[in-house]
Amino acid sequence: MKTFQFGEYEFKLETGEIARQADSAIIASCGDTQIMVTVVNKMSGEPRDFMPLTIDVEERTYAAGKIPGGFFRREGRPSEKAILTCRLIDRPLRPLFPKGFGYDVQVVITIMSIDPNIDTEIVSLVGASAALATSGIPFNGPVGAARVAYVNGDYLLNPTMEQLEVSDLDLVVAGTQDAVLMVESEANILSEDVMLGAVMYGHKESQKAIDAIQELAAEVNKPMKEWTPPVEDTSVTAKVAEIAKAGLEDAFSTASKVERVAKISSAHSDVLGALVNEESSVADIDAVNSAFKGLEKDIVRGRIIAGSPRIDGRDTTTVRPINVRTGIWARTHGSALFTRGETQAAVVATLGTERDAQRIDALEGDITDRFMLHYNFPPYSVGEVGRVGSPKRREIGHGRLARRGVAAVLPTAEEFPYVIRVVSEITESNGSSSMASVCGSSLAMMDAGVPIKAPVAGIAMGLIKEGDNFAVLTDILGDEDHLGDMDFKVAGTPEGITALQMDIKIDGITEEIMTQALAQAKDARVHILDEMAKVLDKPREEMSDHAPRIITFKINPDKIRDVIGKGGAVIRALCEETGATIDLEDDGTVNVASVDGAQGAEARRRIEEITADIEVDRIYTGKVVKIMEFGAFVNVLPGKDGLVHISQISQERVENVSDHLSEGDEVTVKVLEVDKQGRVRLSMKAVDSQ
Repeated sequence: MKTFQFGEYEFKLETGEIARQADSAIIASCGDTQIMVTVVNKMSGEPRDFMPLTIDVEERTYAAGKIPGGFFRREGRPSEKAILTCRLIDRPLRPLFPKGFGYDVQVVITIMSIDPNIDTEIVSLVGASAALATSGIPFNGPVGAARVAYVNGDYLLNPTMEQLEVSDLDLVVAGTQDAVLMVESEANILSEDVMLGAVMYGHKESQKAIDAIQELAAEVNKPMKEWTPPVEDTSVTAKVAEIAKAGLEDAFSTASKVERVAKISSAHSDVLGALVNEESSVADIDAVNSAFKGLEKDIVRGRIIAGSPRIDGRDTTTVRPINVRTGIWARTHGSALFTRGETQAAVVATLGTERDAQRIDALEGDITDRFMLHYNFPPYSVGEVGRVGSPKRREIGHGRLARRGVAAVLPTAEEFPYVIRVVSEITESNGSSSMASVCGSSLAMMDAGVPIKAPVAGIAMGLIKEGDNFAVLTDILGDEDHLGDMDFKVAGTPEGITALQMDIKIDGITEEIMTQALAQAKDARVHILDEMAKVLDKPREEMSDHAPRIITFKINPDKIRDVIGKGGAVIRALCEETGATIDLEDDGTVNVASVDGAQGAEARRRIEEITADIEVDRIYTGKVVKIMEFGAFVNVLPGKDGLVHISQISQERVENVSDHLSEGDEVTVKVLEVDKQGRVRLSMKAVDSQ
């Protein structure tokens, strides 16, 4: 067991007691949050030509002392939080497996106990790193990780959920002893210096976790599994280069993605035709394919390091041409088409009422979300045929990144009492569709009249690093992402960063590279925002005719039951008769939504009547509801009747009430008195005298 202080809490790593048939099992604890992480590796059969790493996060409701809902009363498909945690852990671990190690590795993370004030992500990531380090599986770790907040100008390590609520930053950083591997963050428009400082602070503090893991691994001292790295057949490499080099150089000088893919496919077919026959083994074919991929990589990377133009002819800092349109769909509340080169997002914003908010039953407790951003990546966007169905891990991850990019500029519920859903449909993709979604989301919400604080744009940066030489690339293409060393996405306004996500495919990057990447990203972000502003630079003052209008006002909380009525009869009648949607909050806030403004106004008038107090000396018009020998009862407000005594019906003497009034008559009365018991005394005579 190893322990270390991590922020306000003690972090504990234990092994050797539970799940002993796995290659390694770690119980990682921070406060009352306890995670079991197991690792199993199977080295049978031939290795794959990729790293088959699987990360699974299993949320158990017993961890929070709850029984699952639903008919079966057991856990089902993973939650969005679980999927995002899987991606968060996969990204820093995957690059550290040695090249050529293509054997199955499965990491299973089970949430055993959860403190609602301590998030599971960092505990799970550190636990996974410790499990791999003590498993005997070839792994160039360990990895440390830290969450960083920024409150009142100070960085906070491993903040609680309460501290995150008041923080201007939520940043997760993971890395080795020497370099940063992964960053994911959401920020409240912070400067590049503050963001870089947070990354460096988190990386420094994560060394505590790395030291503890190394000490634990030394104590466990598990023998390393026997594995021999594959030896590259240089003769195959030379033959592939001889056949395909000229064709690939021509392909990677072709700006059009469709034409480039066709040329690469043709070169690949030439290689297979020349070097593969019926007698070739699977290993022979894999060797040819591996050499072809290596040649692609060498050509693209070598040209960039040498200072030659990129694949589409740009230099390292130029953003591809941008085209923007808004209001592209007739009946939607807000829409935009954002095109950057061969990447295109058609984004739609929809406004709804409080009842449209998303309710999430999470381990940490029930959550109500007023803002949803969904990202769809259909196969046609890359010219492929594929299955269309429920969102995959990639779509959920990209949607969450785009959401982080615009979250900081959203209005509060008090400023804009609408629920907002944004959907980004990726219609073309060749590099950073998530950042196109950020730009399109900002435009679609402004087109819908959402009063965001400022427009937001996003850009993806890349890296080619060979030895001490490196080049940071602005607005990377898909091929540059695939063949490069870094995917560094930055979103924000001209004043600062709202989201940052970085993934590294090499052992890590330095502070110098990050500083340059952030500077280039800011220049690109400002350029894109200028292009967006040429079409739409601020939210529209008028919303779509098809969007609901919400009228917000306050009533006495004690009168809420009067508006709802017995069994909901009153509010149901109000909705049916006015055509409006009515939502009530416990503090007396009323939201009346309707597409027709007159319907909303009528609903408000009737609610105010129901909740109004009768005022002495005020004149009302009401209907006679009951005739008595001593007078008549008149309904002056919904649910509120008053008595007109026989002596107050007329200036003249009245012998019989029925001679002057009948049930259903509409009369004008003045309030004389409201006694302590709430009884109302009215007068018709007082009105006549006025």
